[in-house]
Amino acid sequence: MAEIMFWEALQRAHDEEMARDPLVYCMGEDIGVAGGTYKATKGLYEKYGAERVIDTPISENGFTGLGIGSSFLGCRPIIEIMSVNFAWLAMDQLFNTAAKVHYMSGGQLMAPVVVRSPGGTAHMLGAQHSARMEKVFMGIAGLRVVTPSSPRQAYGLLKSAVRCNDPVFINEHEMMYNMKGDVPDEEYFLPLEGSEISRGGKDVTLFGYNVSVYWCQQAAEILSRNHNIDAEVVDLYCLSPLDREGIKRSVSKTHRAVIVEEAEPAVGVGAEVMAIINEDCFYELDAPPVRVSAENTPIPYNHKLERAAIPDIHNVVDAVLKMFGRT
Repeated sequence: MAEIMFWEALQRAHDEEMARDPLVYCMGEDIGVAGGTYKATKGLYEKYGAERVIDTPISENGFTGLGIGSSFLGCRPIIEIMSVNFAWLAMDQLFNTAAKVHYMSGGQLMAPVVVRSPGGTAHMLGAQHSARMEKVFMGIAGLRVVTPSSPRQAYGLLKSAVRCNDPVFINEHEMMYNMKGDVPDEEYFLPLEGSEISRGGKDVTLFGYNVSVYWCQQAAEILSRNHNIDAEVVDLYCLSPLDREGIKRSVSKTHRAVIVEEAEPAVGVGAEVMAIINEDCFYELDAPPVRVSAENTPIPYNHKLERAAIPDIHNVVDAVLKMFGRT
């Protein structure tokens, strides 16, 4: 095991897959000479050249379409959209073409394309640079959606995504790129379906993904230390398809569920997980499932207002205590 940063894990996965297969290339704004806004492609331009590490204009719809078209011919592009807020401009290409072409061509065409993009609330970036858009992507049939919460997951998911014949959207979080964690020294692949139990427990399940996994873990420690409540934490690193069996298994053990997300609650991950729980685990529940989500408002620029708009550890603890009838 080696302890490396999140961005280093992504860079290593890029490097290994490009060295293995000459049809793997990457493209995006400032990913070449500058090495990427978050350094995920650092050093690759010097190693592989301008034909395989392509600096693009500010034209998300154009270069995403170019990458998807090349995937029809056998290439395996890794497209970086600098911020998920800008992915709105590429949705037609990704949703109407990449996600549907295999079905609409009767299996004759595939789109083995990977789109990576950071999102989430970072630090005083304002409403137009703080989108949490995972709910939009996970609602599209034909598109896989994953969201790593650690360097190990970032490395394993990117390598699996590059070798997958389906289009894959990797939803990264802007606050995680300098996070450190252990990554196996040998080649490692994480399945593009499933979830992980990051902390075992028996009294309540806390469901999280990317940054909210850490809120759940810290809340679980407080609940155990101060309130004698043993919380299980489930990392929903795959958002489409969601791990229905894993969700059911954990709730059937703990009989309570709290779903924690940084995004607004409407039509989101929490809503979908609650639907699964109600459909598959209703008679296992000792209390109604609860969502901990952001306020339904654009993210403010002011730092104090920004923090107030999104949930934190204390909101998770409070939700669990309320579920158990405690203050």
